Amino acid sequence: MEKTINRDIILLSRKSEEATANDIEIACDLMDTLKANTDRCVGMAANMIGVSKRIIAVNNDGEYLLMMNPEILKRSGKYETEEGCLSLDGVRPTVRYKEIKVRWQTLEMQPKIKTFKGFTAQIIQHELDHLEGIVI
Repeated sequence: MEKTINRDIILLSRKSEEATANDIEIACDLMDTLKANTDRCVGMAANMIGVSKRIIAVNNDGEYLLMMNPEILKRSGKYETEEGCLSLDGVRPTVRYKEIKVRWQTLEMQPKIKTFKGFTAQIIQHELDHLEGIVI
């Protein structure tokens, strides 16, 4: 079910808790909300719909990807950029990496590891900042 976008800086600044198999409905709501906002958004973290759980949804070049408890294992190719956010107004400078290796769990809580590059890597890093309570 599509949810309202959270713009509360206090909630967005909280570090998210680990997701469990009981959080599948939250993950599905997050994906529905991303798809409903696909014209203006390429990724979302659960706190963007008001839930402090370690779940992100990403538009990976037209293929949607849902990650439970994602973490970066390796990064390379540091660069500076500017990013906007659906939960905030304007754009802000930030540091990202061109390539990241990520471990996460699927909706079925199965572990996955994959290396992402370019814009998809940037999206994932932005959403992982949300999970850490970092407001970009």
